[in-house]
Amino acid sequence: MAQIGNMTADQLIAGSSILSRPAKEFDNDPSVEAMWAIKAMEHAEVYFNILCSVDPKFLKLTPHDEDIYKAFKESFPDMKVDKIDEDELKSPTEKAKWRPFCEQFKDLVEDYSFGTLLRADCTENYTEKNSILTSRIQFYAIELTRNREGFNDGVRKKFKPSRV
Repeated sequence: MAQIGNMTADQLIAGSSILSRPAKEFDNDPSVEAMWAIKAMEHAEVYFNILCSVDPKFLKLTPHDEDIYKAFKESFPDMKVDKIDEDELKSPTEKAKWRPFCEQFKDLVEDYSFGTLLRADCTENYTEKNSILTSRIQFYAIELTRNREGFNDGVRKKFKPSRV
């Protein structure tokens, strides 16, 4: 049977329903953290395979793409989205800007605050060095911009979809 760390696939599947429960119900439980990491990696793999398969300009990530893109461009008009500096993104100044941006989508975008992996350099695949943990809404805002403005166009030429 497949294993990840000390957990079998059956244990991971059985525990996945836990992730939908309110975070305040949990302490820093390593098994929950492992499940979050696995879920974030699965999301990253699926998204990257989609980028490798279709023209990113035609991707629809949420029913609210237009609102997210417009709000992002208004809130962060000068942000470079092709290469993200994690230290800058997570600086106290930037966190203060991102907080109200994210909160405006809490009732519109399901799982808006879920931990999600973002590629620091959009010309590369997800790797340990090229992955930043962000909220789902930050991922959507940056990836929608990358897709619409052509920054993800080279992914299909450089990479092929992998079997997940």
